[in-house]
Amino acid sequence: MNNKDRLLALIPEQGVLPLYFYKDSDVSIEVLKALYKAGIRAVEYINRGEAALQNFKKMRIVCDTELKGMYLGIGTIKNGGMAQTFIDAGADYIICPGLIDEVAQVADKNGMLWVPGCMTPSEIIRAENLGAKMIKLFPGNILGPGFMSAIKELFPGLLFMPTGGVDLDKENIVGWFKAGVCAVGMGSKLISKSLLEQKDYAKIEALTRQAMDLVNTVK
Repeated sequence: MNNKDRLLALIPEQGVLPLYFYKDSDVSIEVLKALYKAGIRAVEYINRGEAALQNFKKMRIVCDTELKGMYLGIGTIKNGGMAQTFIDAGADYIICPGLIDEVAQVADKNGMLWVPGCMTPSEIIRAENLGAKMIKLFPGNILGPGFMSAIKELFPGLLFMPTGGVDLDKENIVGWFKAGVCAVGMGSKLISKSLLEQKDYAKIEALTRQAMDLVNTVK
């Protein structure tokens, strides 16, 4: 099984995809370790700010040497050059805030999973025609589970994951999974700015376990 197929199985199995960025590389690495301890094996680091690439390279080394089986993806990729830069830095998969043809081409050339952000049926159809297997519904809080329910039958071959505004509460998560998503992307509701600033890795680990438990009860 190649990495692409493995991730298409792993992310739904995990049910939660944590995503974050922090300017300090040490903090970024410690969060990665806390997520790993909680049972996470696929994470999305966000390409936000000048430190992102250098932090990512350091995180890649930690994954390879200490965190066996951890897949490190990169998010907020907006063009082909950026995609290639992070692939060269060791990205396992690519997530975009929108649908970008050149990113699809770069990812395909490298045999890599790419997950485009979509918010209309037209974008999802274009993504499907470009070969996407998983769609990031973004922004999730604007679209809501009702949107997912309405379009699900049009796309039987695709996996869907909402990101943006997914809350760590049962009602919200149950709503999304009942509507037919395979996983939920969770950023600031899981790894908040204050927890990052306080370096409260134990709390991040505990919240991640809580999120995974919650998802397991509704999947």
